[in-house]
Amino acid sequence: MKDPRVQRFAEILVDYSTRVGKGDVVLINAAGLEATPLVKEIYQLCLERGASYVEYGFSVPEIDRTFYNLANQQQLAHFPQHKLDFYKTLTVYIGIAAGENSMVMANARQEAIVTYQKVTKPLIDQRVKHTRWVVTRYPTHAAAQEARMSLEEYEEYLFSACCIDWEQESRKQEKLKKLMDGTSRVRITAPDTDLSFSIGGMPGVKCDGRFNMPDGEVFTAPVRESVEGHITYNCPSIYQGKEFNAVRFEFSRGRIVAASAAGGMSDALNKILDTDDGARYIGEFALGINPGIRTPMRNILFDEKIFGSIHLTPGQAYDECDNGNRSAVHWDLVKVLTDGGEIWFDDVLIQKNGLFVLDALLELNPA
Repeated sequence: MKDPRVQRFAEILVDYSTRVGKGDVVLINAAGLEATPLVKEIYQLCLERGASYVEYGFSVPEIDRTFYNLANQQQLAHFPQHKLDFYKTLTVYIGIAAGENSMVMANARQEAIVTYQKVTKPLIDQRVKHTRWVVTRYPTHAAAQEARMSLEEYEEYLFSACCIDWEQESRKQEKLKKLMDGTSRVRITAPDTDLSFSIGGMPGVKCDGRFNMPDGEVFTAPVRESVEGHITYNCPSIYQGKEFNAVRFEFSRGRIVAASAAGGMSDALNKILDTDDGARYIGEFALGINPGIRTPMRNILFDEKIFGSIHLTPGQAYDECDNGNRSAVHWDLVKVLTDGGEIWFDDVLIQKNGLFVLDALLELNPA
């Protein structure tokens, strides 16, 4: 029996997020075989909407790990030109993660992962810059376990966060975007956090279900050398198959000059930040505002949208709000501000304890 929530989810991804229509060339790329029910629904809808060509594919993370552990330098350096040639024909890309184990890369060679990320970056650039794309998750037992939920609870959480009226959410987000557009200085205070930086001249960008699902944030970027102070993130983050907790950064003239993490992970943290020069500068600042996401799940696609959170991201800036930072890294690290946090725009308090207090933004608060 079909789950009507999966069908509704597919409709949002095809009709709203990527707007598939006549003549489109679509790639549905699923990491994990458990995503099959959603892939099937999306595939059928794309054909019904008139796409000229629809290709789907499944990757298996355990096989990817084999590559990272065994590939020699020549193999790591080989660029898959045939993939780029195909990507250049795409108009729509839909990516779905349905992994059975988020820690599958924990013992993979990290230097090989970093090397291959750099080699294959043109594929990501082509997809991001030249297609209508969206990436999402499909509920699995592994993801539910990481979120400390049963599968049924996780399914309800995921579908509730994704299957909402995104056109209405977009209208609400417009007020925060306009406020960002007119703001020069930002200050964020919270336990073990006191940061200030400039966003003057940097546009606010709405994330209203077009590229990520679930979505629900408005982002911009700091002026690259303006970040000063310190922050301790309070959400766990899984990156390159390793879990990082209590990540703490100290900034001077925009650069991360000191970095630490709990549980003996400081060396691994600094190794990521030493990937290239841009990895120690911030490429994104965002406020999470999805009303259906309230607690960390150890899944960044959800956690960066937690209502009452921010993420301040080391690494690559987005084209939509380009502060000039370039890096092979883009690592969204999340700070939830519901316990004593404050956000100030140009010395005006806009949010306290994770809720908006500025009259113009009150309708963003969860009902």
